[in-house]
Amino acid sequence: MKPATAAIIVTADRVLSGAKPDSAGTLAKELLLAQGLEVTSHDVVAEGYARVAEALREQVRAGVDVIVVIGGTGVGPTNYTPEVTEEFIAARLHGLETQVLLKGLESSHKTGLSRGVIGMTDRGCGSLIINSASSRGAVADTLGVVLPLLGDIFRDAKSN
Repeated sequence: MKPATAAIIVTADRVLSGAKPDSAGTLAKELLLAQGLEVTSHDVVAEGYARVAEALREQVRAGVDVIVVIGGTGVGPTNYTPEVTEEFIAARLHGLETQVLLKGLESSHKTGLSRGVIGMTDRGCGSLIINSASSRGAVADTLGVVLPLLGDIFRDAKSN
């Protein structure tokens, strides 16, 4: 099975207020479209646990194949993206997380500060949730590692 749909959730108060452009979300959309995915949703939500959980729950319930959550992966007081994501994950892909870390370290020593999580919501081929830090570089690194493997990820999930 090849995934067909994708959603982007950006959690950033400054983007939400208009103080900062959504350049990371825009790049994610370009990369997902280039992979042949239909981007069904691109939302910007407030930082913090509740709003991220609500947005993620909505996309999982909608049956979106690939959900990219950008932002909230650091250690700040409103950074809960990994904790929220873990509640939805049935099969965490630690190896991909490590690959993203290694790719990011090629260009920034700050990469290790991200706590991004990657995993499937169901071992029988649910949604793939991908966390990324909020910089364009982080999005490029994260999706650069994960997107070429989508066919393998979904084929493996479906065969279980």
